Amino acid sequence: MEYGKVQQRINDAVGDNVKKLAQLFPSAVKDGEVDFEALKEELGQFTEVDSEKYELTWAGKKNAKKIAQEDIVGKTLKFIPEDSKNADTTENLYIEGDNLEVLKLLRQNYYGAIKMIYIDPPYNTGNDFVYNDSFEMNKEDSDVAEGNTDITGERYVVNSKSHNKYHANWLSMMYSRLKVARDLLTDDGVIFVSIDDIEVKNMIKICDEIFGEENRVETIVWKNKYGAGAKTVGFISVHEYILCYSKFPIFDLTSELDEEGQKRFNKKDDKYDIRGGYMTQPLMTNSLGDRPNLMYTIEYNGITIVPRKQWVWSKERLLDAISKDEVEFNLQSDGSYSVRSKSYLYDENGVIRRGKPISILNGPFNQEGTQDIRKLFEDKSVFDFTKPSALIEFLLSLQINGDESDDYMVLDFFSGSATTAQAVMKLNCRDNGKRKWIMVQLDEKCNEGTEAYKNGFSNIPEIAKERIRRAGEKIRQENPDAGIDVGFKVFRVADTNIKWNSLMDAGQLDMAQIENTPDLMDFMPNSNDVDIVYELMLRQRDVPLSETLEQLLDIGNRTYLYASSYLVCLETEITKEIVNKLAEIDPLPIKFIFRDSAFRDDIALKDETFRRLKALVEKNAGNSKVTYTVEFI
Repeated sequence: MEYGKVQQRINDAVGDNVKKLAQLFPSAVKDGEVDFEALKEELGQFTEVDSEKYELTWAGKKNAKKIAQEDIVGKTLKFIPEDSKNADTTENLYIEGDNLEVLKLLRQNYYGAIKMIYIDPPYNTGNDFVYNDSFEMNKEDSDVAEGNTDITGERYVVNSKSHNKYHANWLSMMYSRLKVARDLLTDDGVIFVSIDDIEVKNMIKICDEIFGEENRVETIVWKNKYGAGAKTVGFISVHEYILCYSKFPIFDLTSELDEEGQKRFNKKDDKYDIRGGYMTQPLMTNSLGDRPNLMYTIEYNGITIVPRKQWVWSKERLLDAISKDEVEFNLQSDGSYSVRSKSYLYDENGVIRRGKPISILNGPFNQEGTQDIRKLFEDKSVFDFTKPSALIEFLLSLQINGDESDDYMVLDFFSGSATTAQAVMKLNCRDNGKRKWIMVQLDEKCNEGTEAYKNGFSNIPEIAKERIRRAGEKIRQENPDAGIDVGFKVFRVADTNIKWNSLMDAGQLDMAQIENTPDLMDFMPNSNDVDIVYELMLRQRDVPLSETLEQLLDIGNRTYLYASSYLVCLETEITKEIVNKLAEIDPLPIKFIFRDSAFRDDIALKDETFRRLKALVEKNAGNSKVTYTVEFI
């Protein structure tokens, strides 16, 4: 009898893409392989095109693409309970580690689950960007590409302007991360990328390639500082950029009205007490071309006051608005009428109108970001150049395609001091929202001599976690009745706990060793059960890491139930009593995971256990159809 095994692989980006391609063009995928000639014919390309084409390329781009598609091997996320806050109830995550590794580790659990991503990546100014040198090409490829013969051997190095691949290193680093991040976005999800003028043109090009030029929502100009600064030569730069891309095309994007926007609703009628002031817009138009269905005569109080004209609304909609007194008629000096629609500040339910966001943001300023964090740390400067939380609050408040949901997941995988986490908590407090967040940050050290180091912080994650704690408590103190989630579970990238390739197969263990120390068969030294369960859960689709983990002591000392759906039995020996208890769990788990070694070499016992479990599950389920899976490690 064949049994399913828990797969070591977490990501199969290439396989997923082939499946998507097969759905679009079945004739182009044959026996799981892509027929590129057939694919080109599907796309209308029946002759070879020239090798030269319009695209951004650099030394290392092909390698960056390859890295984005590679699986993450030998790594897991280790739960750090001592650094967490309200771990049993929170839905927020803080993850320490290289963000490319983290994105890949999260890909199964959060595939298509993130509504908004905000990142403030290093701006490649020559002294603030450290990168993983796995993007370096091999010597031969690099020589061919640009004659480079000096390849660094360090894992993380500063991307100095003197480096002959100054832009290429940065582009490779960003490309692979954005490529994986796109998979995490919901279909209506958006990503915002803060950037300055050094790399904005390159960032636009790689985002156009990854997300699609048609999905570039806007290039926002953000006035991020005031005052002239210390610069004495040339222009004074007081702005940065925020790029906005969607996963798929969006047809509407609105934002809350600021004070200036609200002032435009300055007219009053008898609905003022309920709907506030209103502004008007013309309903006649000459810009829609010849549209017979929009050309008609308007009568008012039984009199034809406007002869046949072209309108922006259908006649039915306009007549309905007239009946509700939402149209304004004004007699002109020549005896004709102007016809304008009324737009009120509030709707019938008292909800304030939303407006179209503009592509030039005048503040909040970077100086406010500095004050945000100083206020939390007794006016100490523990982190430089942090974005203002009000800026990210504004981005979070945008409505996409009219979706008013306030219950979604936010990701920041260059989280720095965790401004995004604070912004989410503040906005949730303001509108009673249920937004969740995931912060990801590399374990960058604080240099000796910095204010952060002097105040006891050895790395950036320590600063960020303390900021989140302080910001959450401040919000709760100022809003004691707000039921917001200010907790977070902390995870850290670590080496695997599971011996995916059995040492028994390699002849390095014998049965005598396993009898004395059975965990040597399956797990790495010093691993613990909780970390093993989380590592197994990283291989399940759509299972958040914030779910509950319960130890089922009535079954055994090493049996766990995750998210009330995944049963992980790490007992060293499987008995009939254990099988009977497992089958009686109500509600039934959708997956059971056992240790292969718990059955020793007794194949008959394994077969019997599988059949007994299947029979008991079906018996306990009654007439309901049960879908469950049994896998082994």
